[in-house]
Amino acid sequence: MAGPPTRRTAGHGLRLPARAVTEMRAELPEVAEHAVTAIIEEVPSYTDAFSGPMGERIRTAVQLALAGFLSLASGRRGADLRTPAAPAVEGAYQLGRGEARSGRSTDAILAAYRIGARVCWREMSTTAVEAGIDGETLAAFAELVFAYIDELSAASVAGHDDESAMTGRVRRELLDRLAQRLLDGSPAEAVLEAAERADWALPTTLTAVLAPAAQVRPVLGAVSPDTLRAADLPGDEDVLLLVPDAHGRRRPALLRALRDRGAVAGPARPWGQVRASYDRARRARQLGLGVDTETHLPELVLTADPDALADLRARALAPLADLRPAAAEKLTETLRAWLLHLGRRDDVAAALFVHPQTVRYRMGQLRELYGDRLDDPEAVLALTLALGAPENRAE
Repeated sequence: MAGPPTRRTAGHGLRLPARAVTEMRAELPEVAEHAVTAIIEEVPSYTDAFSGPMGERIRTAVQLALAGFLSLASGRRGADLRTPAAPAVEGAYQLGRGEARSGRSTDAILAAYRIGARVCWREMSTTAVEAGIDGETLAAFAELVFAYIDELSAASVAGHDDESAMTGRVRRELLDRLAQRLLDGSPAEAVLEAAERADWALPTTLTAVLAPAAQVRPVLGAVSPDTLRAADLPGDEDVLLLVPDAHGRRRPALLRALRDRGAVAGPARPWGQVRASYDRARRARQLGLGVDTETHLPELVLTADPDALADLRARALAPLADLRPAAAEKLTETLRAWLLHLGRRDDVAAALFVHPQTVRYRMGQLRELYGDRLDDPEAVLALTLALGAPENRAE
Protein backbone atom coordinates (compact mmCIF):
# COMPACT_ATOMS: atom_id res chain seq x y z
CA MET A 1 0.00 0.00 0.00
CA ALA A 2 1.39 3.35 -1.03
CA GLY A 3 0.02 5.45 1.85
CA PRO A 4 -0.79 9.15 1.71
CA PRO A 5 1.45 11.20 -0.58
CA THR A 6 4.08 13.47 0.95
CA ARG A 7 4.05 17.21 0.38
CA ARG A 8 5.98 18.21 -2.69
CA THR A 9 6.30 22.00 -2.35
CA ALA A 10 8.17 24.00 0.27
CA GLY A 11 7.12 27.27 1.87
CA HIS A 12 4.43 29.28 0.15
CA GLY A 13 5.56 32.77 1.17
CA LEU A 14 2.03 33.97 2.02
CA ARG A 15 1.01 35.65 5.26
CA LEU A 16 -2.62 36.74 5.63
CA PRO A 17 -3.52 39.54 8.03
CA ALA A 18 -4.56 38.27 11.43
CA ARG A 19 -7.96 39.96 11.12
CA ALA A 20 -8.75 38.11 7.87
CA VAL A 21 -7.69 34.78 9.34
CA THR A 22 -9.80 35.35 12.47
CA GLU A 23 -12.89 36.23 10.45
CA MET A 24 -12.48 33.31 8.10
CA ARG A 25 -11.90 30.91 10.99
CA ALA A 26 -15.14 32.08 12.60
CA GLU A 27 -17.02 31.28 9.43
CA LEU A 28 -15.62 27.75 9.02
CA PRO A 29 -18.76 25.88 10.22
CA GLU A 30 -20.96 27.84 7.83
CA VAL A 31 -18.52 27.46 4.91
CA ALA A 32 -18.26 23.72 5.55
CA GLU A 33 -22.06 23.42 5.61
CA HIS A 34 -22.39 25.28 2.31
CA ALA A 35 -19.68 23.13 0.69
CA VAL A 36 -21.35 19.90 1.79
CA THR A 37 -24.76 21.12 0.62
CA ALA A 38 -23.38 21.97 -2.82
CA ILE A 39 -21.71 18.55 -3.10
CA ILE A 40 -24.95 16.78 -2.20
CA GLU A 41 -26.86 18.79 -4.80
CA GLU A 42 -24.35 18.40 -7.63
CA VAL A 43 -22.91 14.88 -7.20
CA PRO A 44 -25.72 12.28 -7.41
CA SER A 45 -23.77 9.51 -5.68
CA TYR A 46 -23.55 11.67 -2.55
CA THR A 47 -27.26 12.41 -2.28
CA ASP A 48 -27.78 9.99 0.61
CA ALA A 49 -24.18 9.57 1.72
CA PHE A 50 -24.01 12.66 3.94
CA SER A 51 -27.14 12.02 5.95
CA GLY A 52 -27.00 11.20 9.65
CA PRO A 53 -23.68 10.56 11.43
CA MET A 54 -21.81 10.26 8.14
CA GLY A 55 -22.79 13.80 7.19
CA GLU A 56 -21.61 15.15 10.53
CA ARG A 57 -18.24 13.42 10.16
CA ILE A 58 -17.81 14.88 6.67
CA ARG A 59 -18.71 18.38 7.85
CA THR A 60 -16.23 18.07 10.71
CA ALA A 61 -13.56 16.82 8.30
CA VAL A 62 -14.16 19.79 5.98
CA GLN A 63 -13.83 22.20 8.92
CA LEU A 64 -10.59 20.56 10.06
CA ALA A 65 -9.18 20.71 6.55
CA LEU A 66 -10.06 24.39 6.25
CA ALA A 67 -8.62 25.09 9.69
CA GLY A 68 -5.38 23.43 8.63
CA PHE A 69 -5.40 25.54 5.51
CA LEU A 70 -5.83 28.72 7.49
CA SER A 71 -2.89 27.68 9.64
CA LEU A 72 -0.83 27.59 6.46
CA ALA A 73 -2.21 30.89 5.23
CA SER A 74 -1.62 32.67 8.52
CA GLY A 75 2.13 32.24 8.14
CA ARG A 76 2.52 30.81 11.63
CA ARG A 77 5.92 29.54 12.66
CA GLY A 78 6.72 26.26 10.94
CA ALA A 79 3.82 26.55 8.54
CA ASP A 80 4.77 25.17 5.13
CA LEU A 81 3.31 22.76 2.61
CA ARG A 82 4.89 19.69 4.19
CA THR A 83 4.19 19.16 7.88
CA PRO A 84 1.39 21.47 9.06
CA ALA A 85 -1.21 19.90 6.74
CA ALA A 86 -0.10 16.30 7.40
CA PRO A 87 -3.20 15.49 9.52
CA ALA A 88 -5.43 16.88 6.79
CA VAL A 89 -3.59 14.83 4.16
CA GLU A 90 -3.95 11.70 6.28
CA GLY A 91 -7.64 12.47 6.72
CA ALA A 92 -8.07 12.88 2.97
CA TYR A 93 -6.25 9.60 2.38
CA GLN A 94 -8.56 7.76 4.79
CA LEU A 95 -11.55 9.45 3.15
CA GLY A 96 -10.47 7.97 -0.19
CA ARG A 97 -10.20 4.51 1.36
CA GLY A 98 -13.67 4.86 2.85
CA GLU A 99 -15.11 5.96 -0.48
CA ALA A 100 -13.64 2.87 -2.15
CA ARG A 101 -15.25 0.68 0.50
CA SER A 102 -18.55 2.47 -0.14
CA GLY A 103 -18.32 1.69 -3.85
CA ARG A 104 -17.97 5.26 -5.06
CA SER A 105 -15.49 6.06 -7.81
CA THR A 106 -12.60 8.52 -7.85
CA ASP A 107 -14.66 10.58 -10.30
CA ALA A 108 -17.16 11.25 -7.51
CA ILE A 109 -14.39 12.17 -5.07
CA LEU A 110 -12.71 14.57 -7.49
CA ALA A 111 -16.05 16.16 -8.37
CA ALA A 112 -16.71 16.70 -4.66
CA TYR A 113 -13.31 18.35 -4.24
CA ARG A 114 -13.88 20.65 -7.23
CA ILE A 115 -17.27 21.73 -5.94
CA GLY A 116 -16.02 22.11 -2.39
CA ALA A 117 -13.05 24.18 -3.54
CA ARG A 118 -15.32 26.45 -5.56
CA VAL A 119 -17.66 27.12 -2.65
CA CYS A 120 -14.87 27.57 -0.12
CA TRP A 121 -12.95 29.94 -2.35
CA ARG A 122 -16.01 32.01 -3.13
CA GLU A 123 -16.90 32.50 0.53
CA MET A 124 -13.39 32.81 1.96
CA SER A 125 -12.26 35.22 -0.74
CA THR A 126 -15.29 37.39 -0.08
CA THR A 127 -14.31 37.57 3.58
CA ALA A 128 -10.69 38.26 2.63
CA VAL A 129 -11.66 41.18 0.38
CA GLU A 130 -13.92 42.58 3.07
CA ALA A 131 -10.95 42.36 5.47
CA GLY A 132 -8.95 44.61 3.15
CA ILE A 133 -6.58 42.13 1.49
CA ASP A 134 -4.94 43.65 -1.61
CA GLY A 135 -5.10 42.09 -5.07
CA GLU A 136 -1.58 40.64 -5.06
CA THR A 137 -2.12 38.90 -1.74
CA LEU A 138 -5.53 37.67 -2.90
CA ALA A 139 -3.95 36.10 -5.99
CA ALA A 140 -1.34 34.33 -3.83
CA PHE A 141 -4.16 33.26 -1.53
CA ALA A 142 -6.04 31.73 -4.48
CA GLU A 143 -2.93 29.86 -5.60
CA LEU A 144 -2.49 28.41 -2.13
CA VAL A 145 -6.19 27.40 -1.91
CA PHE A 146 -6.07 25.37 -5.10
CA ALA A 147 -2.64 23.90 -4.39
CA TYR A 148 -3.98 22.79 -1.01
CA ILE A 149 -7.11 21.25 -2.56
CA ASP A 150 -4.93 19.54 -5.18
CA GLU A 151 -2.86 17.94 -2.42
CA LEU A 152 -5.94 16.74 -0.56
CA SER A 153 -7.61 15.33 -3.65
CA ALA A 154 -4.38 13.52 -4.61
CA ALA A 155 -4.28 12.00 -1.12
CA SER A 156 -7.88 10.82 -1.43
CA VAL A 157 -7.24 9.27 -4.84
CA ALA A 158 -4.20 7.48 -3.43
CA GLY A 159 -6.30 6.14 -0.56
CA HIS A 160 -9.02 5.03 -2.97
CA ASP A 161 -6.51 3.27 -5.23
CA ASP A 162 -4.79 1.52 -2.33
CA GLU A 163 -8.05 0.34 -0.81
CA SER A 164 -9.36 -0.84 -4.19
CA ALA A 165 -6.16 -2.76 -4.88
CA MET A 166 -6.19 -4.35 -1.45
CA THR A 167 -9.89 -5.15 -1.55
CA GLY A 168 -9.65 -6.56 -5.06
CA ARG A 169 -6.68 -8.72 -4.16
CA VAL A 170 -8.28 -10.03 -0.99
CA ARG A 171 -11.55 -10.81 -2.74
CA ARG A 172 -9.75 -12.58 -5.58
CA GLU A 173 -8.02 -14.74 -3.01
CA LEU A 174 -11.34 -15.50 -1.35
CA LEU A 175 -12.94 -16.37 -4.69
CA ASP A 176 -9.98 -18.60 -5.57
CA ARG A 177 -10.42 -20.39 -2.26
CA LEU A 178 -14.14 -20.79 -2.94
CA ALA A 179 -13.49 -22.29 -6.38
CA GLN A 180 -11.07 -24.73 -4.81
CA ARG A 181 -13.66 -25.75 -2.22
CA LEU A 182 -16.21 -26.33 -4.96
CA LEU A 183 -13.83 -28.53 -6.93
CA ASP A 184 -12.14 -30.56 -4.22
CA GLY A 185 -15.24 -32.12 -2.72
CA SER A 186 -15.26 -30.03 0.45
CA PRO A 187 -18.32 -30.43 2.71
CA ALA A 188 -21.24 -28.16 1.94
CA GLU A 189 -20.65 -26.25 5.19
CA ALA A 190 -17.12 -25.35 4.09
CA VAL A 191 -18.35 -24.20 0.70
CA LEU A 192 -21.11 -22.09 2.27
CA GLU A 193 -18.61 -20.47 4.62
CA ALA A 194 -16.19 -19.72 1.78
CA ALA A 195 -19.00 -18.24 -0.31
CA GLU A 196 -20.10 -16.01 2.56
CA ARG A 197 -16.57 -14.76 3.17
CA ALA A 198 -16.18 -13.98 -0.53
CA ASP A 199 -19.59 -12.25 -0.62
CA TRP A 200 -20.59 -14.59 -3.47
CA ALA A 201 -24.19 -15.80 -3.75
CA LEU A 202 -24.31 -19.53 -4.45
CA PRO A 203 -26.24 -20.18 -7.69
CA THR A 204 -28.58 -23.02 -8.53
CA THR A 205 -26.09 -24.55 -10.96
CA LEU A 206 -22.53 -24.15 -12.15
CA THR A 207 -21.16 -25.02 -15.57
CA ALA A 208 -17.47 -25.78 -16.02
CA VAL A 209 -15.91 -24.12 -19.06
CA LEU A 210 -12.38 -24.78 -20.27
CA ALA A 211 -11.04 -21.93 -22.39
CA PRO A 212 -7.61 -21.10 -23.82
CA ALA A 213 -5.89 -18.40 -21.78
CA ALA A 214 -5.99 -15.98 -24.72
CA GLN A 215 -9.79 -16.31 -24.91
CA VAL A 216 -10.58 -15.91 -21.22
CA ARG A 217 -11.10 -12.14 -21.32
CA PRO A 218 -13.69 -12.15 -24.15
CA VAL A 219 -15.45 -15.15 -22.61
CA LEU A 220 -15.67 -13.44 -19.23
CA GLY A 221 -17.06 -10.38 -20.96
CA ALA A 222 -19.92 -12.45 -22.39
CA VAL A 223 -20.96 -14.49 -19.34
CA SER A 224 -22.21 -13.72 -15.84
CA PRO A 225 -20.01 -11.29 -13.88
CA ASP A 226 -20.24 -13.75 -10.98
CA THR A 227 -18.29 -16.36 -12.95
CA LEU A 228 -15.45 -17.87 -10.92
CA ARG A 229 -12.01 -18.30 -12.41
CA ALA A 230 -10.35 -21.30 -10.81
CA ALA A 231 -6.69 -21.22 -9.90
CA ASP A 232 -4.34 -23.07 -12.23
CA LEU A 233 -5.06 -26.78 -12.11
CA PRO A 234 -2.33 -29.37 -12.66
CA GLY A 235 -2.35 -30.90 -16.11
CA ASP A 236 -4.64 -28.26 -17.63
CA GLU A 237 -3.33 -25.85 -20.24
CA ASP A 238 -6.75 -24.19 -20.37
CA VAL A 239 -8.26 -21.86 -17.82
CA LEU A 240 -11.22 -23.23 -15.88
CA LEU A 241 -14.24 -20.98 -15.45
CA LEU A 242 -17.28 -21.85 -13.34
CA VAL A 243 -20.29 -20.11 -14.87
CA PRO A 244 -23.36 -19.71 -12.62
CA ASP A 245 -26.90 -20.54 -13.70
CA ALA A 246 -26.20 -21.23 -17.38
CA HIS A 247 -28.69 -24.10 -17.48
CA GLY A 248 -31.93 -24.67 -19.36
CA ARG A 249 -32.82 -21.89 -21.77
CA ARG A 250 -29.66 -19.98 -20.81
CA ARG A 251 -27.29 -22.64 -22.10
CA PRO A 252 -27.61 -21.66 -25.80
CA ALA A 253 -26.42 -18.14 -24.92
CA LEU A 254 -23.38 -19.61 -23.16
CA LEU A 255 -22.58 -21.80 -26.14
CA ARG A 256 -22.86 -18.81 -28.49
CA ALA A 257 -20.40 -16.92 -26.30
CA LEU A 258 -17.94 -19.82 -26.55
CA ARG A 259 -18.30 -20.43 -30.27
CA ASP A 260 -15.06 -20.15 -32.26
CA ARG A 261 -13.03 -19.60 -29.07
CA GLY A 262 -11.68 -23.11 -28.68
CA ALA A 263 -13.63 -23.57 -25.45
CA VAL A 264 -15.48 -26.59 -24.07
CA ALA A 265 -18.54 -26.42 -21.80
CA GLY A 266 -19.44 -29.23 -19.45
CA PRO A 267 -23.00 -29.86 -18.28
CA ALA A 268 -24.77 -27.61 -15.80
CA ARG A 269 -24.71 -29.23 -12.37
CA PRO A 270 -25.84 -28.20 -8.87
CA TRP A 271 -23.00 -26.22 -7.31
CA GLY A 272 -22.08 -29.12 -5.04
CA GLN A 273 -21.51 -31.33 -8.10
CA VAL A 274 -19.55 -28.94 -10.30
CA ARG A 275 -16.52 -31.27 -10.20
CA ALA A 276 -18.50 -33.65 -12.43
CA SER A 277 -19.01 -30.85 -14.95
CA TYR A 278 -15.29 -30.09 -14.91
CA ASP A 279 -14.30 -33.75 -15.33
CA ARG A 280 -16.59 -34.11 -18.34
CA ALA A 281 -15.30 -30.93 -19.97
CA ARG A 282 -11.73 -32.08 -19.44
CA ARG A 283 -12.43 -35.50 -21.00
CA ALA A 284 -14.14 -33.85 -23.96
CA ARG A 285 -11.08 -31.62 -24.40
CA GLN A 286 -8.76 -34.63 -24.29
CA LEU A 287 -10.86 -36.33 -26.99
CA GLY A 288 -10.86 -33.22 -29.17
CA LEU A 289 -14.66 -32.93 -29.11
CA GLY A 290 -16.61 -29.75 -29.81
CA VAL A 291 -17.77 -26.94 -27.56
CA ASP A 292 -20.87 -28.65 -26.12
CA THR A 293 -20.14 -31.86 -24.25
CA GLU A 294 -23.86 -32.68 -24.21
CA THR A 295 -23.88 -33.28 -27.96
CA HIS A 296 -21.09 -35.85 -27.57
CA LEU A 297 -22.49 -38.09 -24.86
CA PRO A 298 -22.17 -41.36 -26.87
CA GLU A 299 -18.47 -40.70 -27.52
CA LEU A 300 -17.91 -39.79 -23.87
CA VAL A 301 -19.66 -42.93 -22.65
CA LEU A 302 -17.88 -45.23 -25.11
CA THR A 303 -14.45 -43.83 -24.23
CA ALA A 304 -14.93 -43.80 -20.47
CA ASP A 305 -12.84 -46.99 -20.10
CA PRO A 306 -10.47 -47.36 -23.07
CA ASP A 307 -9.09 -50.72 -21.92
CA ALA A 308 -12.54 -52.21 -21.48
CA LEU A 309 -13.56 -50.89 -24.90
CA ALA A 310 -10.47 -52.43 -26.50
CA ASP A 311 -11.24 -55.79 -24.90
CA LEU A 312 -14.87 -55.57 -25.97
CA ARG A 313 -13.87 -54.73 -29.53
CA ALA A 314 -11.40 -57.61 -29.72
CA ARG A 315 -13.99 -60.07 -28.44
CA ALA A 316 -16.81 -58.79 -30.62
CA LEU A 317 -14.70 -58.82 -33.80
CA ALA A 318 -12.95 -62.11 -33.07
CA PRO A 319 -14.76 -63.90 -35.98
CA LEU A 320 -13.02 -61.51 -38.40
CA ALA A 321 -9.54 -61.99 -36.91
CA ASP A 322 -8.37 -64.57 -39.51
CA LEU A 323 -9.39 -62.53 -42.57
CA ARG A 324 -7.05 -60.40 -44.64
CA PRO A 325 -6.93 -56.82 -43.26
CA ALA A 326 -8.68 -55.31 -46.29
CA ALA A 327 -11.47 -57.87 -46.17
CA ALA A 328 -11.86 -57.47 -42.38
CA GLU A 329 -12.09 -53.70 -42.76
CA LYS A 330 -14.84 -53.90 -45.39
CA LEU A 331 -16.88 -56.35 -43.35
CA THR A 332 -16.40 -54.25 -40.22
CA GLU A 333 -17.69 -51.16 -42.03
CA THR A 334 -20.65 -53.10 -43.36
CA LEU A 335 -21.50 -54.58 -39.98
CA ARG A 336 -21.39 -51.19 -38.32
CA ALA A 337 -23.66 -49.62 -40.99
CA TRP A 338 -26.02 -52.60 -40.74
CA LEU A 339 -26.32 -52.13 -36.96
CA LEU A 340 -26.83 -48.37 -37.17
CA HIS A 341 -29.42 -48.59 -39.97
CA LEU A 342 -31.30 -51.48 -38.37
CA GLY A 343 -30.61 -53.84 -41.24
CA ARG A 344 -32.24 -51.65 -43.95
CA ARG A 345 -30.21 -52.73 -46.97
CA ASP A 346 -30.78 -49.66 -49.12
CA ASP A 347 -29.81 -47.32 -46.29
CA VAL A 348 -26.69 -49.37 -45.58
CA ALA A 349 -25.73 -49.28 -49.27
CA ALA A 350 -26.22 -45.49 -49.39
CA ALA A 351 -24.08 -45.00 -46.27
CA LEU A 352 -21.27 -47.14 -47.75
CA PHE A 353 -21.64 -45.86 -51.34
CA VAL A 354 -22.01 -49.40 -52.66
CA HIS A 355 -24.73 -51.36 -54.51
CA PRO A 356 -27.40 -53.06 -52.36
CA GLN A 357 -26.29 -56.39 -53.82
CA THR A 358 -22.83 -55.76 -52.40
CA VAL A 359 -24.39 -55.26 -48.99
CA ARG A 360 -26.33 -58.51 -49.41
CA TYR A 361 -23.17 -60.37 -50.33
CA ARG A 362 -21.16 -58.98 -47.41
CA MET A 363 -23.93 -59.67 -44.92
CA GLY A 364 -23.99 -63.24 -46.17
CA GLN A 365 -20.31 -63.49 -45.32
CA LEU A 366 -20.88 -61.97 -41.89
CA ARG A 367 -23.70 -64.42 -41.12
CA GLU A 368 -21.42 -67.29 -42.01
CA LEU A 369 -18.80 -65.94 -39.60
CA TYR A 370 -21.13 -64.96 -36.75
CA GLY A 371 -23.93 -67.46 -37.14
CA ASP A 372 -26.93 -66.92 -34.88
CA ARG A 373 -25.11 -64.27 -32.84
CA LEU A 374 -26.34 -61.56 -35.21
CA ASP A 375 -29.85 -62.33 -33.96
CA ASP A 376 -28.85 -62.37 -30.27
CA PRO A 377 -29.71 -59.04 -28.55
CA GLU A 378 -26.74 -59.25 -26.19
CA ALA A 379 -24.33 -59.95 -29.04
CA VAL A 380 -25.86 -57.11 -31.09
CA LEU A 381 -25.44 -54.74 -28.10
CA ALA A 382 -21.79 -55.76 -27.72
CA LEU A 383 -21.15 -55.22 -31.42
CA THR A 384 -22.90 -51.83 -31.38
CA LEU A 385 -20.78 -50.64 -28.45
CA ALA A 386 -17.58 -52.06 -29.93
CA LEU A 387 -18.14 -50.32 -33.26
CA GLY A 388 -19.64 -47.12 -31.88
CA ALA A 389 -16.51 -45.37 -30.56
CA PRO A 390 -15.24 -42.50 -32.71
CA GLU A 391 -11.87 -44.10 -33.43
CA ASN A 392 -13.63 -47.19 -34.79
CA ARG A 393 -15.71 -45.34 -37.34
CA ALA A 394 -14.92 -45.57 -41.02
CA GLU A 395 -13.30 -42.48 -42.48
